[in-house]
Amino acid sequence: MADAPPQPILQFDRVTVRFDGADVLTDLSFAAFEGESRVILGASGSGKTVLLKTALGLIRPDSGKVYAFGKDITIMSERELFDIRSRMGMLFQESALFDSLTIEENVAYPLENIKSIQCPKDQVLPRVKEALEFVELGATLEKFPSELSGGMRRRAAIARAVVTGPPLVLYDSPTAGLDPITAHTIITLVIKERDISQTTAMIVTHRYQDGNLVANFRYNSKQGTLEPARNGERQGARTTFMVLKEGRLVFEGDQDRLELSKDAYVRKFVKPRV
Repeated sequence: MADAPPQPILQFDRVTVRFDGADVLTDLSFAAFEGESRVILGASGSGKTVLLKTALGLIRPDSGKVYAFGKDITIMSERELFDIRSRMGMLFQESALFDSLTIEENVAYPLENIKSIQCPKDQVLPRVKEALEFVELGATLEKFPSELSGGMRRRAAIARAVVTGPPLVLYDSPTAGLDPITAHTIITLVIKERDISQTTAMIVTHRYQDGNLVANFRYNSKQGTLEPARNGERQGARTTFMVLKEGRLVFEGDQDRLELSKDAYVRKFVKPRV
């Protein structure tokens, strides 16, 4: 018998979201699979952040269905959504760390407050330390967010997003407002998480170079650096680009197809590879 086709980790089926009677997402459909990266491009106000919040169940669609891990989250109660969200990591815009908590307490928050995680108390600190070491912030446990640079806060937020070991991680503009060197460091961490943990990644970004790195580089765990992916590796860890325009999906495909697009709007987000 032939193997059953893989099931999507996340699927939108003709999803429409309206605010004040105006469509923010319109008839949006796509499916993301295990280990796949999706780079979401589009102008400000095109619905990118709303897409991520709808995937988390923070926003309910006005029509259509959202499936996470094969379950229809559009019909779930808030209590049921807690269990689904425990399998998702989220990096919010501007990091969204709790100012009154230390970095250790920020990263520990999902382990201590999401009941379905069921992390024993004696395992919280080791997991927090491991997550902070992962983002190279092992010496910041007792610091507060205000004591860190913008790039360090973003890295701490990534540690909080991945500390539970989620199979799906959503990144909302992870490099926004950062200098090029720090932005490269953040995308390196996104790729590192994807390649080490085989996570599915949804990445909203305004920077085409972020998508280029995700699509064409792999994390070398022995060297601790990025290296160009060979063609077979690119196919094995597929990167799909999505372009949103006024809430509609106007492009979905790989980087080669994206760069060949003749659509004037799509081409606004495409830059030559370096």
